[in-house]
Amino acid sequence: MIVSVASGKGGTGKTLVATSLALSLDSAEEVELLDCDVEEPNAHLFLDLKLTKSWNVCVPVPEINELKCTHCGKCADVCAFNALAVLEKKVLVFPELCHGCGACSYLCPEAAIVERDREIGVVEGGASGNMLFFQGKLTIGEMMAPPLIKATKKHIDKDRMVFIDVPPGTSCPVVEAISGSDFCLLVTEPTPFGLNDLALAVGVARELQIPCGVVLNRSGTENSAVEDYCRQEDIPVLLKIPLDMEIARAYSRGIPLVRGIPSWREPFRQLFRDIRQRISDN
Repeated sequence: MIVSVASGKGGTGKTLVATSLALSLDSAEEVELLDCDVEEPNAHLFLDLKLTKSWNVCVPVPEINELKCTHCGKCADVCAFNALAVLEKKVLVFPELCHGCGACSYLCPEAAIVERDREIGVVEGGASGNMLFFQGKLTIGEMMAPPLIKATKKHIDKDRMVFIDVPPGTSCPVVEAISGSDFCLLVTEPTPFGLNDLALAVGVARELQIPCGVVLNRSGTENSAVEDYCRQEDIPVLLKIPLDMEIARAYSRGIPLVRGIPSWREPFRQLFRDIRQRISDN
């Protein structure tokens, strides 16, 4: 079973929820946690483990043999990402824009294009008790997060209970991270920004036909618009985490919620049971 933990915006407590879910179950289930927030992975800071393995991740980018090239322009025409520009006597390649799809080399009539690997980041892994952990780390300055997220997800062990810490937002990296999940847990907060971005995230999950539920973090304020929205859209609010100074202090010190305040272990186990039941019902 694969559960992705996402949010329409950053700073809602997505990593808090993902790590708490994984740690609440690691004594009873074989658990795997993937940090696919590859631009700034931080779940490992809350886990008692060492990253002992590392794999370089590359994407194939075109290299032009100018002796063969006739500058016909077919490579640039087929590239949906504008990674190639054909001039009168030269082909310009923009590696940072290349998605490594291979269409240019496949369709080149002169076989003037070969592909060379360009490193964009690494996947790192470790273990602690019953938990396996993997994270993607994008090289500074790189823009191509989806290939690295895909490489991180190749380490999914479907015999385990898998949790994915998803990048914030609703862009391509988010779609890549939550694709294939059995359930998407959306973490939000009771603010106008939280409501706006929750609605966007719900739209992505529905477009991908992934059932979803909500965790309302920092609850207890006067603003009930998020809960009203969830009722209107028939989206279950599966857990509320209050705006609590003790939780904030523990989190600021890198202490997971279920370890810093052990009484939260059972609510997260119940959250998992609710998710599993909803997956079964679907």
